[in-house]
Amino acid sequence: MDVITGFLDKASGFIWGPPLLVLLVGTGIFLTVRLGFIQVRLLPYSLKQVFSRKHDKKADGDISQFQALMTAMAATVGVGNIVGVATAVYMGGPGAIFWMWLAGFFGMATKYGEAILAVKYRVKDSKGQMAGGPMYYLEHGLKKKWLGVAFAAFGALAAFGIGNGTQSKAVADVMNNTFNVPHWITGVALFAFAGLVILGGIKSIGRVTAFFVPIMALFYFIAGAIVMVMNFDLIPGAFGLIFSDAFTGQAAAGGAIGAVIRFGVARGLFSNEAGLGSAPIAAAAAKTDMPGRQALVSMTQVLFDTLVICSITGITIVMSGQWKDKTIDAGALTAQAFGEFLGGAGPIIVAIGIVFFASSTILGWGYYGEKCFQYLFPKHGAVLGYRIAFVLFIMVGAVASLDIVWLLADVLNGLMAIPNLIGLLGLSGVIIMETKRFQAKIAEEKEAAKLGKTAPVDNK
Repeated sequence: MDVITGFLDKASGFIWGPPLLVLLVGTGIFLTVRLGFIQVRLLPYSLKQVFSRKHDKKADGDISQFQALMTAMAATVGVGNIVGVATAVYMGGPGAIFWMWLAGFFGMATKYGEAILAVKYRVKDSKGQMAGGPMYYLEHGLKKKWLGVAFAAFGALAAFGIGNGTQSKAVADVMNNTFNVPHWITGVALFAFAGLVILGGIKSIGRVTAFFVPIMALFYFIAGAIVMVMNFDLIPGAFGLIFSDAFTGQAAAGGAIGAVIRFGVARGLFSNEAGLGSAPIAAAAAKTDMPGRQALVSMTQVLFDTLVICSITGITIVMSGQWKDKTIDAGALTAQAFGEFLGGAGPIIVAIGIVFFASSTILGWGYYGEKCFQYLFPKHGAVLGYRIAFVLFIMVGAVASLDIVWLLADVLNGLMAIPNLIGLLGLSGVIIMETKRFQAKIAEEKEAAKLGKTAPVDNK
């Protein structure tokens, strides 16, 4: 067992090393430049589209644009937003947060490109439901089915780790440590909750996440806002330290600037999943008249995940000064930081946040995994079998030691990103073409609005 763990640990370190991080960030920079900084130019329009249902009522798709975004947010906003950010600051120092922000900024363009391709190349399955994601644009767009098969295989297996066992284990641990709830009880509760939702398919997942995710995000945001308002005088110093350490690395272990960049970029991308290829699977299910419209909605996912939720965790930790105490385990750092400002309520707030975030991640990744599995095995019974196996594994994750599962998932996530990034770069011309087509549509809609008319629907 130790040999396998050691091998997976080395494999994870190699796969998530500088080459993949450079490719992930580089793809985001490349798309940002080619799209003319679309994450800045069209951000106001994107945010408006998040809450608009004007264009998804009669369009093809299974769930609304908002539900698709919330499903992706459910999968993305997880333990990484609390523990992952804490690890970045613990290992890389406060400057890691700056590089996390930078990776998130360019990741918005990556997420936009993923979603536009997912909707462009989505298909209807035998049940009449939408199926899309990297496996489909790799096969139908890039004409490389073997890359699609590779992505789907990695994704179907990775879902049991990053989106299942590790999340249920995090919930079970925090419920036991904070509220003395036995692990097996948490496992049964998660099993029942996730089973009822996941077995109902994407429409069930979409409805639950559209209600659940905004509440949990708002809860954590309010808690962070209270800390910052109560300690407003500490904010300038925290930001000053973040920016100064980003380029000196003096606060990092050994004063290494490389550690600051590495942990900031790696944890940022691990949290928002830009380039991983998971979120476009949910985007493909959205009711939308044009790929570009859903792509703009999907782009905001990175904004909410990294530039809002992760920032709350990171800034609170830096303000507290707890990151300097290396006797505190990285996993407990966020709870210690909130406790510094809110007393005994701090760890409870963080515990509730972990329960919410991890539970929602299980729902989102359940859908990702089943769609990857459906691509490999399109028969009806196969998907139901996958759903049942996925839900049952939740109880296993809650009570078992999953170090190997976590390491394996880490490896598989990195392997998912490689074919997806190849697809994004190879189909960048399609992304640009669809963007121009949609920008023309926006201009047409604005002109129609001036004349009091409705622009024609485009379902191409």
